[in-house]
Amino acid sequence: MQDRILAWDGCINVRDLGGLRIGDGRATLLGSLVRSDTPARLTEAGWAALYAYGIRTMITLHTVGMVENELDFTSPYPDIATVRVAIEDVTDMEFARRWAVSDLWCTPLYYPDALQRWPERHAAVMTAIAQAQPGGVLFHCARGHDRTGIITLLLLALAGVTLDDIVADYELSTDPARDKLLADEHTSVREVFLGILAGLDIDKYLTMGGASQADLVAVRKRLLG
Repeated sequence: MQDRILAWDGCINVRDLGGLRIGDGRATLLGSLVRSDTPARLTEAGWAALYAYGIRTMITLHTVGMVENELDFTSPYPDIATVRVAIEDVTDMEFARRWAVSDLWCTPLYYPDALQRWPERHAAVMTAIAQAQPGGVLFHCARGHDRTGIITLLLLALAGVTLDDIVADYELSTDPARDKLLADEHTSVREVFLGILAGLDIDKYLTMGGASQADLVAVRKRLLG
């Protein structure tokens, strides 16, 4: 797991989604999909490292109803495409009351509710990845923890990555406060993810949200070759 962590100056939570095990013994490809905190923090050297790694598309995962200046940036490389996809909406007052005003929004405990509310938003990210130009794809939010985490969960489920590797990847985004909150709720990352994946037909979920079968094939190809 640690070997997938990338050192791009200015960012602190960057890693490749390659090298993760799937059920048949293969592993996901390196250099295809990368998750991170916001590139707005990158230094000149950090941008150079990102470009040298082959990233040619960047997808910003933002939230409707939130002003997040830290998600605003301009790539110094004109051939890097930038895409914005809103995957949450805090103008949804029921969601806001349940999660946005609670500490639990920084834990995966809100994932099942988000998945139920916004399949079309999550599917839109898959379509953006499927239709990205050749080269590596980076997707990110502000910290690179939970908006990025829920998309990573869907991507790795789509590829058939093992539960152990999905959990281990999420936990590389360390957050002692999150772990304490989960413990206070008498659960853990593993238990939450196990519950999500046990009831998730990933292809059905994403096609219900508007992703095409061709999109899903293209995303799997990026992950698995």
